[in-house]
Amino acid sequence: MAIAGFSVKVGAKGSATGHAAYVARTGAYERYTEQGELLEASEHGNMPAWAEHDPSRFWQAADAYERANGSSYREFLISLPRELSPDERRGLVKDFVVEELGEVHAYQYAIHVPRASDGLDNPHVHLMFSERRVDGIARDPDQYFRRFNAAHPDRGGCQKGFGERPGVKLTTVERKAELKALRERWGACVNASLERTGHSVRVSMKSYADRGLDIQPEPKQLPSAWRGEGKAKILAFREARAAVLKSRSESDSNHST
Repeated sequence: MAIAGFSVKVGAKGSATGHAAYVARTGAYERYTEQGELLEASEHGNMPAWAEHDPSRFWQAADAYERANGSSYREFLISLPRELSPDERRGLVKDFVVEELGEVHAYQYAIHVPRASDGLDNPHVHLMFSERRVDGIARDPDQYFRRFNAAHPDRGGCQKGFGERPGVKLTTVERKAELKALRERWGACVNASLERTGHSVRVSMKSYADRGLDIQPEPKQLPSAWRGEGKAKILAFREARAAVLKSRSESDSNHST
């Protein structure tokens, strides 16, 4: 089974510019590529005219003009199949961008390929986008991020909201359901790409519990967790879990013969 990973992050006002540099591996973050990490692809789209050729201007404006205590971006951090070629991975990301963001949200993404703990590639994409919705009205940077004016859209900023019900405050249950549906759409997109390119592996975006598996999921790890003794603990956890899975697989096989 191909690797499945999909998380969502909301960036507070003031954090977009620095995070965009991190995603694009520019400025201080160029050191990652200098140390051997591959920046496999990078692209942006749906930007207003004043940021069309320089997305950093858009994120700078979001940090400057979004409301206090608001969010300046949302990000999907998604694992990509090792089985796909670089061009196929880029095509997969572009398909997902079209499906989820269309021409509605300004976005920027980059595919990073560092080394994983097993020594193989760890391709993943950072897809950051504005929750402001493009509506065809030309706005300067300071107006773009103002409060939306429903009666006179040209006098206010772009409406803010992502998903099927933009601007509607969701309950915790509704947010979880929306995220689950989003992850499932990504899984379908990945599997369609794998099938199209002739690979037999597939991803499952269901949790171990939803798949009826009594397996302890690996906790999320910050980069700092891989330093010192932390790395050894993580690798030991993975080895122990792999041994349990192998034992169960052999037991199931013996019972079926």
